[in-house]
Amino acid sequence: MTTQAERTITDLASRQHGLVTRAQLLGAGLGPDAVRYRVRAMRLRPVQRGVYRVGPLISPNAREMAAVLACGPDAVISHRSAAALWRLLPERDASAPVDVTVPAPDRRRRPAILIHRGPGLNADEVTTVDRVPTTVPARTVLDLAGHVGRRDLERALARAARRGLADHSELSALMERHPRRRHVGALRALLRERAGPALTRSEAEERFLALIGKARLPVPEVNAVLAGYEVDFLWRADRLVVEVDGFAFHSSRSAFETDRQRDGHLSSRGLRVMRVTWRQIVDEPEAMLVRLAHSLAAGHLAMRPGSDDSLR
Repeated sequence: MTTQAERTITDLASRQHGLVTRAQLLGAGLGPDAVRYRVRAMRLRPVQRGVYRVGPLISPNAREMAAVLACGPDAVISHRSAAALWRLLPERDASAPVDVTVPAPDRRRRPAILIHRGPGLNADEVTTVDRVPTTVPARTVLDLAGHVGRRDLERALARAARRGLADHSELSALMERHPRRRHVGALRALLRERAGPALTRSEAEERFLALIGKARLPVPEVNAVLAGYEVDFLWRADRLVVEVDGFAFHSSRSAFETDRQRDGHLSSRGLRVMRVTWRQIVDEPEAMLVRLAHSLAAGHLAMRPGSDDSLR
């Protein structure tokens, strides 16, 4: 027969990615001996000090939930771990520690958890992602400024803005609230840039964008949407689109045909489509840049007085 304690434990675990804490077990009516018995019988499986998994199944965000439960009721996922939950940065390897922000007085150490200590977060800086207490996107970006390189910060900022998760006013308000956060200046500089942060989707795109900067060519729009298609790079005034073909490009005949139809549709709207490959970016960057510069120059020459240069 199922006891009230077991029902309470099952209910707690269902809301916490299959996890419960020792304090919750005791609060449900189990004594210390009963907890030890369930651990020996593998009905409870320790995952952190004072945190147990109920049953054999592992939830996708169990590591993050376990880290929060292990660090106490005021703990939240933050920094790179929060960025991964919000999909602002790629998911981290399972061997990487989980970033957790806790109140300043907490001085304990826990395995597989990277603890960030500081004053308590304001209520509007915390929410939940899949039931896991997590910093909101704007606070996540602010925290990243002191812990990741410029490119990752730029990528996270772009993704947050593009998906409507954090806007300029939210970030500015947070910077005013926390003026002494590490490297706030780096975030302010990105927000001031006229072209805005650039979102890229592959290493090939990243390298291409870096080459554009070094060559001091005009900065393109990145991942712009035209006629229902998302293009890699767009020089709107020159009506030039550049698509980067990575390792997996043209893995099938149908993919090849789809891309040619896409190019044809864009061309029918008066756009020129230039394709570059990973090999050209890595092994022939100078030749690729010369071809791009010529295409941009041709776009200037092709613009006729009175032509409609607007793109939607």
